Amino acid sequence: MKNRIFTLFAIITAALVAYGLYQALVAAPTERTMGDIQRIFYIHVPSAWVSFLCFFVNFVASIFYLARRNAIADAWAISSAEVGVLFCTVVLLTGPLWGRYAWGIWWSWGDVRLTSTLVLWLIYVSYLMLRRFAVGGQAAKLSAVLSIFGFVDVPLVYLSIRFFRTQHPKPVIAGDPGSGLAPPILYAFLINLLSFTCYGLLLLLVRYRLERLTRAVEERQAEQALELETAGVAR
Repeated sequence: MKNRIFTLFAIITAALVAYGLYQALVAAPTERTMGDIQRIFYIHVPSAWVSFLCFFVNFVASIFYLARRNAIADAWAISSAEVGVLFCTVVLLTGPLWGRYAWGIWWSWGDVRLTSTLVLWLIYVSYLMLRRFAVGGQAAKLSAVLSIFGFVDVPLVYLSIRFFRTQHPKPVIAGDPGSGLAPPILYAFLINLLSFTCYGLLLLLVRYRLERLTRAVEERQAEQALELETAGVAR
């Protein structure tokens, strides 16, 4: 039953992503000021939203792991961190492409939104490296502490354009308030926001299931090794 629900969700997600790309690249009107480069917006902003969502899952799971030492929470934490870094990478790649055309430069170190986003990416890349290379059985605990402190950067990234003067555009989505209908740009954006959210959740579920299976295999291998060692001693 669970596999059927997962398969159905995957099919719906694939259809939403395809429809979202059609809306972003074909159906949505060309923006008058920036032209076709503005279409990066339909990928850039939803990717940022999904990365924030994943980092929030990582934050909650890390707190729960520290409180209960729960292996399931730890699996959610590492899985959400990996997916979050993936989407944050998309943000860092698409942002400069957009900025090069809009501002005439690829990057501005003085822009708080850009710099804080890079710092956020580096924090969670460090989290993954800590999980990969830490020794002594403290990787999960140390990385959980790092993720809790690192999540402080998420609201900073989100609020940076409200509290600081930056080159990054303010969040403006407008249409004709009297029409009663969502404008094509807003519609395309919302469709892509939904499709990217579903896609991110799908990747998160797949990565979580893989993490659980990997741990089950490792535990079984450890048990078999212990059994062989015990049998050798008994002889």
